[in-house]
Amino acid sequence: MSDDASSRTLNDRNGYERLSFAKIAEPLPVEDLDLVAIQRESFRWLQERGLSEVFEEISPISDFTGQLELSFSQHRFEEPKNSQDECKEKDMTYAAPLFVTAEFLNRGTGELKQQTVFMGDFPVMTGGGTFIINGTERVVVSQLVRSPGVYFDTSIDKATGRDLYGCKIIPSRGAWLEFEVDKRGFAGVRVDRKRKQHITVLYRALKGIVYDDAAQEYALADREILDEPVGNDEVLAFFDNDERIAQTLEKDALLTPADALMDIYRKLRPGEPPTPESAGGLLINLFFNSKRYDLAKVGRYKVNKKIGEELVRLGLRTADEAKPLESGAVPDRLAAAAQEAGKVAEVAFHPGEGRAASFSSILTKEDVLATMSYLLKLADDEEGYDTDDIDHFGNRRLRSVGELIQNQVRIGLSRMERVVRERMTTQDVEAITPQTLINIRPVVASIKEFFGASQLSQFMDQTNPLTGLTHKRRLSALGPGGLSRERAGFEVRDVHPSHYGRMCPIETPEGPNIGLIGSLATYARINEFGFIETPYRKVVNGKVSDQIDYLTADEEDRQVIAQANAPLDNKFKFVNDLVLCRAKAGEVREVPPAEVDYMDVSPRQIVSVAAAMIPFLEHDDANRALMGTNMQRQAVPLLRSDSPYVGTGLEAKAARESGDVVVAETDGVVVEVAADRIIIKTDDNKLEKHFLRKFVRTNQGTCYNQKPIVDEGQEVAAGQVIADGPCTDLGEMALGQNLLVAFMSWEGFNYEDAIILSERLVKEDVLTSIHIEEHEVDARDTKLGAEEITRDIPNVSEEVLANLDERGVIRIGAEVNPGDVLVGKVTPKGETELTPEERLLRAIFGEKAREVRDTSLKVPHGEVGRVIGVRTFSRDDGDEMPPGVNELVRVYVAQKRKISDGDKLA
Repeated sequence: MSDDASSRTLNDRNGYERLSFAKIAEPLPVEDLDLVAIQRESFRWLQERGLSEVFEEISPISDFTGQLELSFSQHRFEEPKNSQDECKEKDMTYAAPLFVTAEFLNRGTGELKQQTVFMGDFPVMTGGGTFIINGTERVVVSQLVRSPGVYFDTSIDKATGRDLYGCKIIPSRGAWLEFEVDKRGFAGVRVDRKRKQHITVLYRALKGIVYDDAAQEYALADREILDEPVGNDEVLAFFDNDERIAQTLEKDALLTPADALMDIYRKLRPGEPPTPESAGGLLINLFFNSKRYDLAKVGRYKVNKKIGEELVRLGLRTADEAKPLESGAVPDRLAAAAQEAGKVAEVAFHPGEGRAASFSSILTKEDVLATMSYLLKLADDEEGYDTDDIDHFGNRRLRSVGELIQNQVRIGLSRMERVVRERMTTQDVEAITPQTLINIRPVVASIKEFFGASQLSQFMDQTNPLTGLTHKRRLSALGPGGLSRERAGFEVRDVHPSHYGRMCPIETPEGPNIGLIGSLATYARINEFGFIETPYRKVVNGKVSDQIDYLTADEEDRQVIAQANAPLDNKFKFVNDLVLCRAKAGEVREVPPAEVDYMDVSPRQIVSVAAAMIPFLEHDDANRALMGTNMQRQAVPLLRSDSPYVGTGLEAKAARESGDVVVAETDGVVVEVAADRIIIKTDDNKLEKHFLRKFVRTNQGTCYNQKPIVDEGQEVAAGQVIADGPCTDLGEMALGQNLLVAFMSWEGFNYEDAIILSERLVKEDVLTSIHIEEHEVDARDTKLGAEEITRDIPNVSEEVLANLDERGVIRIGAEVNPGDVLVGKVTPKGETELTPEERLLRAIFGEKAREVRDTSLKVPHGEVGRVIGVRTFSRDDGDEMPPGVNELVRVYVAQKRKISDGDKLA
């Protein structure tokens, strides 16, 4: 970015040589990036681990007696039945059959039946990161959501001017638990968004729930514990004699755990008579049951990270148990808190009480107690207790394709579970096999529903290669479980310091979605928890090393980071005595080189791929850069592509990653080149065949055409571009033309955004593009008889039919104008009472005179062009057709559009 332009000259290998004028050495070459990894890696995770997780979660499904059990073990995918091209041609879904091993166990007899069960066709991602659903390419956009975890926030009461503190424990799925300290100084809790209660009620209720080590789950305590009063002194001792707790205890008259549990039950289920058993069961089901409540791995990580020190300080956990990750060392903060805990008075918990594993995905009692304690310390303004910023990228994570589909499969399987339970009770136990129990319809339906109707499964933007690439890297805060346009305030949409190197501050739509839809920054990647990481060069004692570390937004907050353009000498040491850096809380200051921890890897680290393709971006006004970035995506592929004289060095990489150019797989020599294929003889004498796609219609009606750029006899290297796609020139992104521009006024004709063009641009087809329209007609069975595709159309002159073949379908290559017949079709008319003359004609000529209507497919108004393709599908040829349709004809008409007034030029 800082003067990082590059200019092109032709080199001897049939490509452009880019001369780089960059003054900053880049330790992470652009060539090594995988720009579609966000899609591909997420889907690979789903296939390898994601689906197994869901099958493990649901297993075993047991009947109401607990005698019969059905469980699922490993799954496998077979090869897709149809190729991608076949699926696009025949409106099919590109999917692979999924098989799961299922085991049925009868505990009564000990009998075990194992079977491999077909679980439906599962849509598979193509190499380019897209899905083919019903013949059209779709992209699943990654969703930015609030991470599960525990969040503390503060607000000011308008009436009293007091600080109010609140806290929410948000799971991945399950009921929310919210705590708050109100303006009168009472501490309250809301369970599952119901009415508020005193926080001390929950404390006492938790005494009535114990962890059963043997069963490894929470259970209701014994009767004597439930009926034993929990004294105010004990409550106060736990909360360090907090005045708010003392105030709350005055109002709270319930002393025993049993009373407290029943009180919570009354608020959650008003109108039902409570018993301690039903009340305890309800609370356990809400928060301590893994079927109903799931913090997910990321939620557990965030909870331990936030309240780990508090857990240790209260003596509820050891430092080893409270660390954020199962693997890894104990952080220094926890070790310090553990020493502190030794000094804290013993907490009065029931002796010998077990504790739930600290890495479980359910909530534990200790988590709830530590959260209450943290909130009160925060309200007392104690040091080391902070509120959270929910717009910070340490608290927002990405749900990529894999996780979105996994959630959908989970929904389908839980619906299937109900069916399996019912069938276990109704079927004869002897005859039951896994196959008879399982009904795959709900699973298949929920996957289909996701791809077809979800807000995040989108019709792929294919105007040009950059459009497609950007679409796959898009981040959306909308969608199920996300925000809605109306509710999203200014804070969510705004650029946040933690976006640096993670989400582009420039590329976002103008209009109602501004700030809610963004684009992944060029070097960013996603970690296992779904947080976005960005790379930095490690700085050791003022010297910049080759080591590159990827940091999440949380980790970055604690570092001092220098810019990529900080001057270095040839020993990689900082030249200046003071280096401009971003410091701990996002503030910018100058520090001595010895204090610098990291350095940016590249100046284009902060922007997206599309923004990084604008040369001298740093000299642009931000609003105009935003428009320019968005308008690049609207560029239509031209007849002749021309790559930019002045680029940024990202053109070749972007073209290759878009998947629209053809790349040689191995070293070899080109032995045959034709317009639609390239054959390479590899060094070990094998033939590598590449078939090019010619004049295909994209989702947006632009023309997708690949053309070879190598010659017979030419040697090619693995990874070399051998054929250009739309908007590429010798393997480089070429969205427009290199035009000579005069910046002047010309008799007012170019007022504001009007542009005067030279006639040459029209005559020589410099700005001419090809657009392809698809027209389709089907012949159905109607009540009055079958429609027919035919050349024999009533009351039509012969010259109208001149371009139709004997079937009544237009010939390829014909020029067509508005109103011309593309496919002849007749529909039977309703029979009316015949006159004697008509009866005579019918007797003489037979069926010929039967009444039919002309319902031919005609070229719509305002469209002209040339027919470039015809596809016919018929039930007789074994094609799958919708019910009632016998024949289907598609005609593709290509139109060459010269630049004309009203077109947009930028």
